[in-house]
Amino acid sequence: MNRWNCAATAVAIGCGATAIMDLAGEVIRHTSGGKPLDHALVRRRIGHFTNGTFTYETTGQSEPVQGAKALGWAAHYASGTTFAGRLLLNSPDWRVKPTLAPALETGALTRGAPWFLMQRAFGLGAASSKTPDPTTARWRSLRAHSFYGSGMYVVGVSVAKLRGQAGRDDRGLVKR
Repeated sequence: MNRWNCAATAVAIGCGATAIMDLAGEVIRHTSGGKPLDHALVRRRIGHFTNGTFTYETTGQSEPVQGAKALGWAAHYASGTTFAGRLLLNSPDWRVKPTLAPALETGALTRGAPWFLMQRAFGLGAASSKTPDPTTARWRSLRAHSFYGSGMYVVGVSVAKLRGQAGRDDRGLVKR
């Protein structure tokens, strides 16, 4: 697969899987009354990097950043695309014949970003350790990223079918 083809596939799968994760999160939020993730906080953290400020006791203490919500969403979907690209680079045959296990594994691995980068930057501690209920927060993160992994599989199969590659080998030939 050439690099542009790989990049386009990663964008389609990454954005699609991230959208599935977000949609599942909205359904859960509306049915359980939970609080949604504020993507403006993600951008606020990124926005302050240019000032050399990487941590706060809590992100809410930091000054607001113009365009925070849009950039937070862009960073969120760019992360989803990056992880999809990792799967495609590590398992090139996966684009031809997507399987569930590598997608779920990738979804599970993506938990590291919020647990050890984002939550620490937001002042929530590693893996939500400074929240009132770390166990619940960790399970919610696991659930969200499981939806991302499942979404990678669903979108991967859809992309393969749209491209006419489902059931084909790495050269594009139909398997018998």
